Amino acid sequence: MTKASFPLAPALSLAVVFALGAGLWASALTSGPEAAPADMAELGERLFFDVNLSRNRTQSCATCHDPDRAFADPRGAASIGDDGLSVGDRNAPTATYASFVPAFETDADGLWIGGLFHDGRAGTLEAQAGGPPLNPVEMGMPDKAAVAERLRSDPGYAAAFPAIFGAPVLKDPDTAYDAMTRAIAAFERRPDFAPFSSKYDRMLRGEAEFTRQEELGRLLFFSRQFTNCNQCHQLRQSAIDPQETFSDYRYYNLGVPENHDLRGRNGVTVLDEGLARNPGVSAAAASRGRYRTPTLRNVAVTAPYMHNGVFEDLRTVILFYNTYNTRNETRKINPETGAPFGPPEVPENIEIDKLTDGPALDDQRIDALVAFLGTLTDERYEDLLD
Repeated sequence: MTKASFPLAPALSLAVVFALGAGLWASALTSGPEAAPADMAELGERLFFDVNLSRNRTQSCATCHDPDRAFADPRGAASIGDDGLSVGDRNAPTATYASFVPAFETDADGLWIGGLFHDGRAGTLEAQAGGPPLNPVEMGMPDKAAVAERLRSDPGYAAAFPAIFGAPVLKDPDTAYDAMTRAIAAFERRPDFAPFSSKYDRMLRGEAEFTRQEELGRLLFFSRQFTNCNQCHQLRQSAIDPQETFSDYRYYNLGVPENHDLRGRNGVTVLDEGLARNPGVSAAAASRGRYRTPTLRNVAVTAPYMHNGVFEDLRTVILFYNTYNTRNETRKINPETGAPFGPPEVPENIEIDKLTDGPALDDQRIDALVAFLGTLTDERYEDLLD
């Protein structure tokens, strides 16, 4: 879609958006009578799918957070920019359950927690929504003034923004941009992004039963005796909490190897220092290589994995973790490359105590964990499971 603007169509439910898909959704907005969205979330929905907010009008938020793929980007380890040439250096995470990520701050122990992006540099969902449009390797808009002009030039937005935020909102680039991010964040806070509809959730409600393999995986996952999974991937105190998001939202260095294939594509030659890249973090040395723990919701359908997309398969991720506990050298081979797992990109600050807490896992237990992680897939994405 290359039109400079489009009249906003009557409200479309998110269910219809999902049914149409991102491309058809955008096309649907080009027809029908002009109507201003009824509320902020509805406006955010339309902004989320609007390619006109990128420099060359080729990319929207939904391009890298595809609603048909659990709001992740299945196209590779990192997303391609609006210019069709630029390639990022980090994997686009799922936007599902992102509203549960706490604000970026330090806890009672002085440790960092929360924040959006892999390094937490966006303290809130609103701040995250404001990042991609101005990122030169993503949507590529030159500045907030250019974004505000795109909003003002669209008759639907010209009516909607003043109606929701007040008459002067689009006159100033800063207030216009702030309103845009607030609307997108409101859309992402809709229950549709966090339906808690997976087989795991249905099992907790007595609406589904696990297979023997899935149940073994569940027991292993929540057991401190046999695995270390829930040390980082359990937020709630109870193992049967109905709103568990499977992340403690803290920052760890797991010794993830560099993604050489990705670096070969994007030309990046500097180390990714993770949390140390966050401008709000002063203790850079102790923060190097740390990344926020992602949710495991929809993890089975949002490959590739790790902050740099270095692993294609979920089973490979578990095998990688297992290298810290096994003494069998054949168990330290990356099945995707046929070679040993590479050295950590940042060798300092690795969470050895957590990574080595638990015995080595055999194939039966690894497969059981993979099966359990598949049960965390929202119902509408279950057809994506292998």
